[in-house]
Amino acid sequence: MPDEKGQILLIEDEPQMRRFLRVIIQGHGYKLVEAVTGEEGLKEAAVRNPDIILLDLGLPDIDGLIITQRIREWSEIPIIVISAREQEMDKVKALDAGADDYLTKPFGAGELLARIRVAMRHKAMKKTGQAVFVVDNLKVDFPKRRVFLDGKDVHLTPIEYKLLVVLIQNAGKVVTHRQLLKEAWGPPYENQTQYLRVYMTQLRHKLEADPARPKFLINEPGVGYRFKVENEQETPRT
Repeated sequence: MPDEKGQILLIEDEPQMRRFLRVIIQGHGYKLVEAVTGEEGLKEAAVRNPDIILLDLGLPDIDGLIITQRIREWSEIPIIVISAREQEMDKVKALDAGADDYLTKPFGAGELLARIRVAMRHKAMKKTGQAVFVVDNLKVDFPKRRVFLDGKDVHLTPIEYKLLVVLIQNAGKVVTHRQLLKEAWGPPYENQTQYLRVYMTQLRHKLEADPARPKFLINEPGVGYRFKVENEQETPRT
């Protein structure tokens, strides 16, 4: 199989899930490396420096949260958690530990591939350090700190702009409430979710054609927000 699309490290101990993912990943042109334990996964990550890591949380030797934290000590490789743990707190813990995204088993091939494309694009964007971000009818000029919708200037307050920048810098990723509050207001406000709700509502009214059905600023209930950059085959969340 061609592997010009990139290399993916899969850290997963369940044989059936590995077979399922192997067919999808290799069938779409990615090179796949597999590890069945946390220790093996850490070694492969260090040796191969893959483009993306798909990580199961429930491994036999090391919890996936610890693996995420250890990888984040030395690398910014995008990590997509794939787990049967459905609780919102598990998602929040994984994202706060440094994961880029979270998929709950079972999931479809289309959704997985969309998340992989988003992670690849985000990695490329960080590498190139884009000065201007454009998606659909929205344009953000970072050096000038200006936002345009359909070519017209949109006035954002400093907090609104800061929230938008954090979400765009992590485009396609879920950014937790705590992360957004810390970036926009500072560490003392990490638990003030009502602030965030108010400002995100204001931001939607300024940037979304239909704030009740947003296409950019997607709510991940109980977890955080995601700046959506492509059709991820999800039900719209409001």
